[in-house]
Amino acid sequence: MTDPEAAGTVGEQPWSSAWGVVARTLDSLGTGAFLVDEQGCIRGVNARAEQLLARPAAGMLGEDSHDLLHRSRHGERTPRAQCPLRESMLAGRTALGTEEWFQRGDGSMLPISWLSTPCAIDDRTTTLVLFHPPDQSETSDEPLGLVTASLSELERLALLAETTTTLASTLDVDEAMRRLVSLVVPRLADWAVIDLITERDEVWRHAVVHAENGTLVHREDLQGVMPPVPEESPMPLSRALRGVASSLAGPETYQGPPDSGIAVEQRRLFDETGMHSAAIAPIRGPREVLGALTLGRSERPERFTVADMALLEDITRRAGLALENARLYQQQRAIAETMQRHLLPQLPHVPGLRMAARYLPSPDASQVGGDWYDAFTLTDGVMALAIGDVVGHDLDAAAGMAQLRNMLRAYAWAQKEPPSKIVEWLDDASLHIAEVSMATMIFARVSVADDGRYELSWTNAGHPPPLLVTHDGVTRYLTDGHGVLLGLAAHQPRADATEMLPPGSTLVLYTDGLVEAPGHSIDEGLERLRRNAASLAHRPLEPFIDNLLAQTRPVDNEDDVALLAIRIPA
Repeated sequence: MTDPEAAGTVGEQPWSSAWGVVARTLDSLGTGAFLVDEQGCIRGVNARAEQLLARPAAGMLGEDSHDLLHRSRHGERTPRAQCPLRESMLAGRTALGTEEWFQRGDGSMLPISWLSTPCAIDDRTTTLVLFHPPDQSETSDEPLGLVTASLSELERLALLAETTTTLASTLDVDEAMRRLVSLVVPRLADWAVIDLITERDEVWRHAVVHAENGTLVHREDLQGVMPPVPEESPMPLSRALRGVASSLAGPETYQGPPDSGIAVEQRRLFDETGMHSAAIAPIRGPREVLGALTLGRSERPERFTVADMALLEDITRRAGLALENARLYQQQRAIAETMQRHLLPQLPHVPGLRMAARYLPSPDASQVGGDWYDAFTLTDGVMALAIGDVVGHDLDAAAGMAQLRNMLRAYAWAQKEPPSKIVEWLDDASLHIAEVSMATMIFARVSVADDGRYELSWTNAGHPPPLLVTHDGVTRYLTDGHGVLLGLAAHQPRADATEMLPPGSTLVLYTDGLVEAPGHSIDEGLERLRRNAASLAHRPLEPFIDNLLAQTRPVDNEDDVALLAIRIPA
């Protein structure tokens, strides 16, 4: 048997007699004890610990306490992330638990109850771990902790399954985080705090939410931009945002001199919310740390314990996958929209005429549509208008759209011919030059007649008809000048049509995504467009086109939409 004071010696670095006094006192109480340094290595062992563990002190000193001792009921190594002793050491606070197992020197498993608490010996920061085999009265089927005390194993698995399905069913970051909060508050905590790391490595306090009378209330005054993550801070939130570990925390954690701006914000958070206990876990994606989730308790008296960390980490793992998917979706959608918008033109400034255009992409971020519009001034001063839709929803469709638009501009600029002739040339060229299977389009010219009135001449290649809306709200579809789609190799002459545009009227060109909906005829969509346009006739052009798009596009439409409106001077 090793002398208690000698058991506190590692190599040539003796600890003071203070540990010897503590060790002998605990021996007299029949309690096993050992000291652990900041790296988790054993630095002192009392005699009772040697007896309980059937290990000499010399074989334990300097060893990692988790690797050496902590096992499951069946002798399997416990993952470091799930070691409650390690978590309590990293949290730097007192914690206790039951239903854990240490491996004895003979290979048998010793069930233990334990308590760990930070202490200082000769100004060295250490953790004192006390343990003993539980009495029969202490033995329970459930360990301590909020989660296991309130949730059965079946309920825990059900919560995790609900978390997976709930978060996986949305690709919107804000919605995913809103759902995450509703899953954990008030079921597991009184407060939920979500801190996210942005693409620029900035920290944003996305949500601070409290359960009040069955309603989730956001504390917007506590949300917003956060200070940067310090690289070496041992404080719980800083460690979580670096992906180091999950931790327990309380208001006392942040009462000392702050080591960073985040520590200042954390002290403010605890002061404002009244949380007396918190559990903090990283939100990890497949590639990087995306943020941290904090669960806090203010109304309930029970504190979080290390037994609660396993469930919290299971939840944040699922949240990390959902958040990563949502971010990738939004990035892909932004790329698709940027590509599409760069392929669409800036509208020219024409004295007298007012023009506005909108493009709304497909809800599917992976789809880059072939809808397009164009407006440009010809050599004779006439305004040329075009709108079209290339068949397909991929990069080929977008490339084909760009080819058609560029060839149309070249033909229209070089040849002073009616719209029908320009489109005939374009149709023939698309069969041999452009990578376009089929497409619809309208090509039109807006000119000023001798009497000062505006005249529209156009040809239609299988596209939905233009809509003319007078200033008084009288609407009419311009159905003349209709012909077959581009790309059918029909080689048929195309027709032209003309129409005088009344003063103050609005001409609306659009693609089929505005009027088509699954399970409904296109006639229903055209009627909806007509009614909405009539009701908005008196609006200025920008509000007119915005409201027309919002009110007319079917909510279940998966197609992109291009919309071009021209207002004739009054």
